[in-house]
Amino acid sequence: MSNSSISNRILNFTSNRTDIAIWGLDNLIWPIVIIAFVIFTLLLPGTFSSFQNIQFMLDASSALGLLVLAESLCLLSGNFDLSIGSVAGFSAMFTALAVTQWFPSIPGFAGIFIIVAVGGVIGLINGYAIGYLGINPFLQTLGFYILFRGAILVISEGTVAPLPEDYVFLGGATLGNISVIGSQGVIGGIPVAVLLLLSLFAVTWYILNYTRTGLAIYAVGGGDVSEKKAGIPKERTIMMVFTISGMLAGLAGLLYTGYLSAAPPTLARGELFPAFAAAVIGGISLFGGRGDIKNAFGGLILLTMIKVGLVQLRVGAEEIQAVNGAVLLIAIYIYFFESRIRDRVLSG
Repeated sequence: MSNSSISNRILNFTSNRTDIAIWGLDNLIWPIVIIAFVIFTLLLPGTFSSFQNIQFMLDASSALGLLVLAESLCLLSGNFDLSIGSVAGFSAMFTALAVTQWFPSIPGFAGIFIIVAVGGVIGLINGYAIGYLGINPFLQTLGFYILFRGAILVISEGTVAPLPEDYVFLGGATLGNISVIGSQGVIGGIPVAVLLLLSLFAVTWYILNYTRTGLAIYAVGGGDVSEKKAGIPKERTIMMVFTISGMLAGLAGLLYTGYLSAAPPTLARGELFPAFAAAVIGGISLFGGRGDIKNAFGGLILLTMIKVGLVQLRVGAEEIQAVNGAVLLIAIYIYFFESRIRDRVLSG
């Protein structure tokens, strides 16, 4: 065998090892999800791994999942959105008042378009200020976080309920029944919110990986110098991302409303950091341009399992809050060390 042939085999072997290592780092969230599921299944035998509980976890996390999706898109573009929780809450309260008090004659179904439009307009303003005016995303979205959290209290006097059934359909309805082999028999249907969540994650994954729009988001987020050569409009891309983020936040507000069958002033309060943590745990880069949206979904599943598992273990609310903070901190550490390992692997 010639020396050149041996060299090529060594290079191919090294390249394959590098590819496998990078793939493992990029998808680290899924082994962690499996380990967490096994631990909670052992701690809660016969309960945690039941079909009903898995269905409940997916349903309960659907609204938060849309906030995770919104935050992930902003992070991929090299930005972040601190206002998503407030936008979800304000959009929900504004629309609930619109369909019940301000314009009670309009069909409840129209409220779905209103809530998405309200979130989209707020996101558009965020995107224009950040993309075209050059406002720091931290300052811009923090300002809107405070503004719209206060606006909720200004326009409302309390929880708005009841709400039209055709308005809360997406967040509260189920489709059909599911037959399960065994003692469980026929159990409840599939929540519409879960189907919506999975569909939006799937569509977003496809767009990010197989369309020019996805290429533009990754290029802008990564600060790729070739973005201008490729004709990618940075300002317009950022404005588009924040507009979509606002629309997703508004839609999350609708799912929260449907899940609760009401629109309380506290809706989506405190959901910013779980959304941010799920995205980071899922490997979405804090500096933009790198990450896979399906792994952000894995981060959502992990946080949901931890929360539901701790509640079923009768852990107090204060302790759960502390655990959530610890998870966010651990996520940041994992991201830091994962980035360093990635650099070492790529450098050979």
